[in-house]
Amino acid sequence: MDARIIDLPKILDRRGNLTFIEGENHIPFKIKRSYWIYDVPGGETRGGHAFKQQQEFIVALSGSFDVVLDDGIEKQVFSLNRSFYGLYVPAGLWRSMENFSTNALAMVLASSEYDEQDYIRNYDEFIQSGK
Repeated sequence: MDARIIDLPKILDRRGNLTFIEGENHIPFKIKRSYWIYDVPGGETRGGHAFKQQQEFIVALSGSFDVVLDDGIEKQVFSLNRSFYGLYVPAGLWRSMENFSTNALAMVLASSEYDEQDYIRNYDEFIQSGK
């Protein structure tokens, strides 16, 4: 599984800290889309799909949550709770996000624009695809 935590630049300043992300520099793809997930009710899970081509980078801008990645053989849980690192998720992994804290804010940077044809939304199809 090529998923990994990537540390981002952190500029410390008494007035407040600053972190930034540059596509094709800090993360291994050009950013084509960004979206954020927030106001997730307690106990709810987001995601529950895989992408055939799209790569993502997920950051907990506020609060905390877990990202569960599954390659069809093993599952790995990444706990995100700081805004100066994020999780790189390559294509071909089943992903879900769970255990959102109150007021959690997840930012997702994607390597492609929205394309419904790129999604695998059925877990059995994901396993059969050999991704």
